[in-house]
Amino acid sequence: MKKVKIGTRGSQLALYQANAVAGYLRSAFPDLETEIVKIKTTGDKVLDSPLSKIGDKGLFTREIERALLDNEIDCAVHSLKDLPTELPEGLRIIAFSEREDVRDALIAQDGMRLLELPKGSTVATGSLRRRSQLMHLRSDLNLVDIRGNLNTRLRKLEEEGYAGMLLAYAGIKRLGMADKVTEILAPEKMLPAVGQGIIAVEARENNTVMKDLLSGYNIVASETAALAERAFLRELEGGCQVPIGVFTSVAGAKIEGMVGSLDGETLVRDSVTLDSTDPERAGRELALRLLSLGADGILAEIRRDAPGAQRP
Repeated sequence: MKKVKIGTRGSQLALYQANAVAGYLRSAFPDLETEIVKIKTTGDKVLDSPLSKIGDKGLFTREIERALLDNEIDCAVHSLKDLPTELPEGLRIIAFSEREDVRDALIAQDGMRLLELPKGSTVATGSLRRRSQLMHLRSDLNLVDIRGNLNTRLRKLEEEGYAGMLLAYAGIKRLGMADKVTEILAPEKMLPAVGQGIIAVEARENNTVMKDLLSGYNIVASETAALAERAFLRELEGGCQVPIGVFTSVAGAKIEGMVGSLDGETLVRDSVTLDSTDPERAGRELALRLLSLGADGILAEIRRDAPGAQRP
């Protein structure tokens, strides 16, 4: 293979991630040429609705995966948290990057921290997971939905006069804007999304050359955490329409997860021991434990009220 075509979304963060993979390939294989192919996804086109209202299966990946299956690109680079747990037939994840900081971050006016925000303050977030946990911590806040890339969100923060907004710290850090963060929220306060902070490279199952090229890019600890967290989500049959958070500490041999109601009033949280030789088992075990603790009722209610749900 003389040239690798890398498919990606066209946002600043997506291009950063794709270029990180391209940079690795050029460094490891100096004779290899790389080309970044920008592909617009459904999630990029529909910006006037919350993610939870427009469905959650492959919003940011479907068109890229189609290009992959049609041999228009050789591999695809995604934020792992955007990838559904069930991939299209014929595709697989061939590499998991080193994990960036998994935590969520608050960017607030006047440099305030979460507990310092005045009662009734308006905070923006595009995630039901963050909304649920934030309402559990601060039910006195007014939460609004926000979409768009980081620069768009920062502009809206100023223009709309929001007190603050919550988003993944990994993206802020990768784009060199960490100085804008006023508080980084520990997983004890706010469990991250499945795979948050990990860049995933997807390719066709039969493309063994691509897998060999990226074998040195794959980080075993990231892969272990990803397998555990994706098994957890798969068992719960969750997505962006459901407030689900999880964090795997490979070094600490633990995976911790939560399922919350949309209003944050009810939140079920627990942890189990992680065996790195079978991370998916730990993910499934944690999911079943949360279901037995009441997550089944929370999920049933959310799905019953979800857009498009059939009514009796």
